[in-house]
Amino acid sequence: MKIEALLPLGALDPGLRAAAASLDIARVGEDARLAEELGYDGVVTEETKHDPFIVMALAAQATQRVGLATAVAVAFPRSPTITALSAWNLQELSCGRFTLGLGSQVKGHIERRYGMRWSAAGPWLRDYVGALRAIWDCWQNGAKLDFASEHYKLSLMVPLFAPAPIEHPRIPVQLAAVNPYMCQVAGEVADGIRAHPIATPRYIAEVMLPAARKGAAKAGRDLAGFALCVNPLIATAPDRASLAERVRDVRARVAFYASTPAYLAAFETQGHGEIARQLQGLSRAQRWEEMPALVDDEMLDAYAVIATHDEIAAKLKARYGTVATDLELAIPVSTTADAAIARELIAELRQP
Repeated sequence: MKIEALLPLGALDPGLRAAAASLDIARVGEDARLAEELGYDGVVTEETKHDPFIVMALAAQATQRVGLATAVAVAFPRSPTITALSAWNLQELSCGRFTLGLGSQVKGHIERRYGMRWSAAGPWLRDYVGALRAIWDCWQNGAKLDFASEHYKLSLMVPLFAPAPIEHPRIPVQLAAVNPYMCQVAGEVADGIRAHPIATPRYIAEVMLPAARKGAAKAGRDLAGFALCVNPLIATAPDRASLAERVRDVRARVAFYASTPAYLAAFETQGHGEIARQLQGLSRAQRWEEMPALVDDEMLDAYAVIATHDEIAAKLKARYGTVATDLELAIPVSTTADAAIARELIAELRQP
């Protein structure tokens, strides 16, 4: 497996509480260089409080080897032409190390945060990726831009606005997916899936990958080289005493995700659908503090990997080794001892 680091390096998401540390855009280059030195295969960024394309540009300039990916950028508020240009520039700047990870976001955010009209996400994202490929083909090969779909009609590209061809024009596209239909779309048109943290190995094997294979068959393509990138919920610490706080945080994250209606299928598959529905009710009532208590140890173990530093790599490989091509690992690094632990874990995870 390839091992990825989310920027800021070692960031731990506490779930229902505010994060202790947020991304400092002035430190992106420093963090990305450190990730490269520690042996990570890639660095990724998500679209929350910072523009992911700016973050990746800073990381690209500071590194030489690691892969760079948006994990993920929100697609629909951006024209495909805008996203195509951002990705094109990053691919050129990084000498071919960039992967475009895209997500749909949910209806409420698209309508009420971005002020746009909602449409069914799967067909919309399928059209979006098709538009990207057509634009890139136009820029690289001089093909006439003539893309028509339900959501986009693109037919104008004049020399003033067409970037020059680049050395690495094949930009991988990965889609954030949870439910089967989006996994099928990824199998049809994308180069990989960015799995949600609540996607257990069982859910990936029994639901997500079969859906992706169905999409690939529909499109007449195989899945050779198809990436399945996982972002596991991990609670790890040097010893049992300090592990308790990490367990508290990851329990809160499970509760938060289970309260999201769009993720219900992933909880029903593991037999936790009823608890998820109860958590949805508490969320609607904004009774946040009561939510983690509903996640018992059995449910927690299904969605999180919990172990001390000397055990965590083996547990992660045992869970995800047969289903994942890429794994995101967050290990805080503030001392030389932390760096040594991170290097050791990364090396162990990369071993077959």
